[in-house]
Amino acid sequence: MPMDSSLTAAELALLRQLTTCQVADAIETFDARLRNEGFVGASVRCMFPDLPPIVGYAVTARVRTSEPPMTGRSYPDRTDWWNYLLTIPAPRVVVLEDMDRQPGLGSCAGEVHAHVFKALGCVALVTNGAVRDLEAAERIGFSFFAASVAVSRVYFHVIEFGVPVEIGNLKVQPGDLLHGDRHGVISIPGSIAGQIPAAAARVAALERRVIEVADSAKPTLAELREAVRQSVDEARSRP
Repeated sequence: MPMDSSLTAAELALLRQLTTCQVADAIETFDARLRNEGFVGASVRCMFPDLPPIVGYAVTARVRTSEPPMTGRSYPDRTDWWNYLLTIPAPRVVVLEDMDRQPGLGSCAGEVHAHVFKALGCVALVTNGAVRDLEAAERIGFSFFAASVAVSRVYFHVIEFGVPVEIGNLKVQPGDLLHGDRHGVISIPGSIAGQIPAAAARVAALERRVIEVADSAKPTLAELREAVRQSVDEARSRP
């Protein structure tokens, strides 16, 4: 399992102070992966942009919502997957891949799920499907990242859990460390997770120099270019 459970509460708190953009910039300084991977694409959006950033370890499952069961009016509850959920360290992020041919017909989570997941140490839910009861979830500070909104849960049911999933082009393994805010969701490689806040601070310091020149009285093109050049050169000179 790829999770890095060595992060302390203080380290997690520092990550929550960053935006996903800052996290992305910090990860790039380590050349830990290609820059076009590791984050959720535009098909999945933050439903509550005013809530603070979230950080947590991925609890994964695959679900379906559109097809009715062979018998009965609904599928039996799969609360057994909550046992697996508790094997992942808190804070947790529920990651549900809607496996329907057209994801999002039915909601993957709403008010009740938000309360239950929060009680189980989860801080957010990420899905390529739909969610509902937005006001209720936002009111308790539980973040939703989803592709759409639905009015009904239709035939929602869990088909398997504790497996790799893919949400908006982001491949997620159980236990992956995820960071999310109004910009989206990004995964943080466990090997560098503890170094991200310091790296983000270094990047911010370099960017601040350019911003200060840009905000000065009538900066010239030469001054702007020199500020950018110095920032780029210093960034490249770091090991």
